[in-house]
Amino acid sequence: MPQVAIFMGSASDEEKMRPCAEVLESLGVDYRFTITSAHRTPERTARLVSELEADGCQVFICGAGLAAHLAGAVAAKTTRPVLGVPLNASPLGGMDALLATVQMPPGFPVGTLALDKVGARNAAWLAAQILALHDSELAGRIQEKRRGFVDGVERAAADLEG
Repeated sequence: MPQVAIFMGSASDEEKMRPCAEVLESLGVDYRFTITSAHRTPERTARLVSELEADGCQVFICGAGLAAHLAGAVAAKTTRPVLGVPLNASPLGGMDALLATVQMPPGFPVGTLALDKVGARNAAWLAAQILALHDSELAGRIQEKRRGFVDGVERAAADLEG
């Protein structure tokens, strides 16, 4: 049963959104990774949200470029947290996707992360932290990973300083 859904607007987004799945895997969080479009497959998007909610999905992560309406379309169908990852897919450098993701009407919020792979990774971390509010084992795994980040910086500093 997936706790997190990762939606992408098209197959071309996979390279940018794959790091999201990798972080969730490293934390032991079940997820579903799929393609659905706010514009091309709105019925599929609505059906997926409904089915995943019924199966216990707690957080939705949506990566999309250009008009980037996927996160907003999902937010319109659920009261569960929706995290948006704007993707750079246009000559505008992702600014179009960023603005489309961050500008939601009151009552239909989308937590907007950074562009592309960094945003995808942080969306997974934030989803895990949301889940960890009611899962102490997951909270412990997150703390352990963070200690690893600290240790990595300390080792790098020691290596640099000789």
